[in-house]
Amino acid sequence: ILNYDIMARFRRRTCIILLLFILFICSIMMALKTLRPDRAGFGDPFGLGLLPELQQRTVLLDNKQNSLNRIQGDTATRVSNLHGITANTMKASVPPVSKLEEELSSPNYNFHIFYYSWFGNPQFDGKYIHWNHPLLPHWDPKIANNYPKGRHNPPDDIGANFYPELGSYSSKDPSVIEAHMKQMRSASTGVIVLSWYPPGMADENGEPTDDLVPVIMDYAHKYDLKVTFHIEPYKDRDDRSMYHNVKYIIDRYGGHPAFYRYKTSTGRSLPMFYVYDSYVTIPEIWANLLTVSGSQSIRNTPYDALFIALLVEERHKHDIHRSGFDGMYTYFATNGFSYGSSHHNWASLKAFCDSNNLMFIPSVGPGYIDTSIRPWNNHNTRNRVNGKYYETAFSAALLVRPEIISITSFNEWHEGTQIEKAVPKRTGQVVYLDYKPHKPNVYLELTQKWSEKYRKEQEQWLM
Repeated sequence: ILNYDIMARFRRRTCIILLLFILFICSIMMALKTLRPDRAGFGDPFGLGLLPELQQRTVLLDNKQNSLNRIQGDTATRVSNLHGITANTMKASVPPVSKLEEELSSPNYNFHIFYYSWFGNPQFDGKYIHWNHPLLPHWDPKIANNYPKGRHNPPDDIGANFYPELGSYSSKDPSVIEAHMKQMRSASTGVIVLSWYPPGMADENGEPTDDLVPVIMDYAHKYDLKVTFHIEPYKDRDDRSMYHNVKYIIDRYGGHPAFYRYKTSTGRSLPMFYVYDSYVTIPEIWANLLTVSGSQSIRNTPYDALFIALLVEERHKHDIHRSGFDGMYTYFATNGFSYGSSHHNWASLKAFCDSNNLMFIPSVGPGYIDTSIRPWNNHNTRNRVNGKYYETAFSAALLVRPEIISITSFNEWHEGTQIEKAVPKRTGQVVYLDYKPHKPNVYLELTQKWSEKYRKEQEQWLM
């Protein structure tokens, strides 16, 4: 009996000691967890976890964002000096631009981002432009009859499934332009691919915006960004009109320090033009402009440039080569929507480009949803999956080792491809999508992360 009591006491004492040891270990682990950098949450394969706490940032990132939020900008329309930003409307103290430059990520000139300056509001434009986008009917009348018609009614009801942090802004507002430049620079993008129509022309829902180009370029230069042009499919676009467009752009904007030029492998520095819906024009017409022997040839002239065509279908790659284009891009942020936008086709497209001395520029996007303007188009929606869709696209792009990656888009709100800051909003019957459980700048941070990853991998490719 005595031995049994002794053993029982020994076991109890051992259990108590073990329990205390376990509690001690748990306390240490909890303490270490609180010391772990918040960005450790970005270590999983897709970058973003599903838990809200994983979106917390380090003190450095918080300080950077606070600085960006304080600076609502200089309202001057022409600013080229990188010093002396004025105080914002909240009268907060603003660091000099040189200090701001130190806090922002360095621009990556191989990250190009599509940008739209077609938005307007009553304060700056006398009316809403594009935010009041009409609901587009389906081409089949039987299907069209099942969906609502009419227009959106800003500011609470806009033609988008997400709602911008800046509200239903005007692209002419200098504070908006500056905020956009800061966001793009914070994302470590380097080249703005500006949607462009010739002077006096616009898309069917907008108004001419060419007069805004100098202002955008000035603010871009302030943040060490470059600007290139995304030539839209205006009426009667052909080899002759394109020649005049290119001449106009280079003559008017080519001397600006923000004007983008790409340094080729032969050492030439050439402007670059993205040509949207290039496949609408037959290769023979393009060849007049883009081949040395063409009747309207721009080659070996002061207006020579790199021309990048849109590839949608697989057969377009042969047309692009015959046309004399210098490369191709895929634009659409919908994996599987077209041959070009399907990630699994990028390797073969890159191989085709390599064998034909063409550039391949894949386009990545955070998701896609356009049911606010095409209510019948649910089947093309691509859920953002809290950032995972975006990161999957970046992973696919890096696998093919492209010279340039393009991003669709900074602010194409109608199609829900924007990485611009968005906020939760509910009004009446409308509930907008948002970036929760993450913060409004989550896609800017993800872009910056992948820009740095791309930069590091590119260094290895060149070794």
